[in-house]
Amino acid sequence: MAMGTRLLSEYMIKQHNPHLRYLRIHTTARNTATIYAWDEELRLQEGDAASLQRFAAGYLAPYVSFKVKAYPFIREDRVPEVFEVPDLIVQTALNRNLDQYGIIAVMNSMLSTGEITFTRYEINTGTFHFDIRTTTRVTDIEQELIQRYLYEIIPLGSRSAVSYVCNTECVI
Repeated sequence: MAMGTRLLSEYMIKQHNPHLRYLRIHTTARNTATIYAWDEELRLQEGDAASLQRFAAGYLAPYVSFKVKAYPFIREDRVPEVFEVPDLIVQTALNRNLDQYGIIAVMNSMLSTGEITFTRYEINTGTFHFDIRTTTRVTDIEQELIQRYLYEIIPLGSRSAVSYVCNTECVI
């Protein structure tokens, strides 16, 4: 099954609503995401909110329930900051045919030591679980980067959890 990512969904909305100046989509719960938007006048017009809701229902991931809010609610809702990610992650996230195999392939191509595997999908929480097996300790910074990359390439309405397994000959 093809997956709709945050970046792909934002791209599609911008193509359909070029007048929107600020746009952000964030997973808020299992199968739920919020679209935050502002126009050039730094407002979310009632008509724009209704149009975004219709567009999301008709063209974005069908398994996700979308809410629409004004952009300033990002701070109140504690939406994480968007960080710059490598072009490979962006291109992967924009791939309309992305699936779990594509996620694993791109993540493995970015790991210098080790391998990521998909272990299970927890339907009650909408969480994709992954294991990363390495021969060296994964630093806190590397773990944060892995989480950022997964955030961009897993489907909207889902989350990820990563377990790090250091082989017995692991160098710490």
